[in-house]
Amino acid sequence: MATSATAALGAAAPAPARRGRIPWARCLHRLFVGLMYFFMLCPLIFVVWLSFFKDAILYFPPSGYTLQWYVKAWANDAFANGFLFSMQVALLAAACGVAMGVLAALGIIRHRFAGGRAVNTLLLSPLLIPGIVAGIAIYLAYLAAENFLDMDIVGTYGGLVIAHVCLTIPWTVRLVSASMAGLDPSIEEAARNLGASGRVAFMRVTLPMLRPAIVAAALFSFVVSFENLELSLSLVGPGRTTLPIAIMQYLEFNLDPTIAAVASVQILLLGIVMLVTDRFVKLSQVV
Repeated sequence: MATSATAALGAAAPAPARRGRIPWARCLHRLFVGLMYFFMLCPLIFVVWLSFFKDAILYFPPSGYTLQWYVKAWANDAFANGFLFSMQVALLAAACGVAMGVLAALGIIRHRFAGGRAVNTLLLSPLLIPGIVAGIAIYLAYLAAENFLDMDIVGTYGGLVIAHVCLTIPWTVRLVSASMAGLDPSIEEAARNLGASGRVAFMRVTLPMLRPAIVAAALFSFVVSFENLELSLSLVGPGRTTLPIAIMQYLEFNLDPTIAAVASVQILLLGIVMLVTDRFVKLSQVV
């Protein structure tokens, strides 16, 4: 009886509480994460801070702060025209690149064929090639096409847009292919079993499920095209200067915080675009 009572008491006794996480380890983890965030954001913070320096010759600590560099950048026609031209090229390249990339991803994922992996590698190859190498290669290809077709391509608006489309297609193929690989094909099959045609099932079932990937692809394609310098440098024509090229030309003869002011405006605009996009389509689902 005594043994049974002792066993019962031992079974009823609460197990010793597990030790919680060590407080200093949690603090070190948070400190490490904070330092990593600061390390990644430090260049952006420094550029924005630099844009408010009062002195034209940069040194630390600054003698004061001012907004005159933003006013000077706004009054510079090269920056304004370059910004508008970059917007036009980036919007058109993103629209064409997303449309073509979605079709390419559908063909690769849905329709298995011989050489599919080679085609996929070819479409993703611009992500692996340095920008300056790709720019020179496209420039040489355009020169060969000009000699063969007897028409101007280098320096034209169409030639620049086509080059930027080639730059944006890999982002769409990569994101949409990854999103399609995670879709359940039985959902579209159920829609077709209920009487929907293949086109209707794709437009009303599959395409809405791919919306986060498509929106993310459009966003990244726009950013990559808008900020591109290496590809555009050898392909722009007279009177067609993108904003990165305008910034580079300004730096040849000037070294003041005006460039930091222009870069700060770009950071703000692209940050707003990403926040608005993430508000409606969670980029963390596909990126």
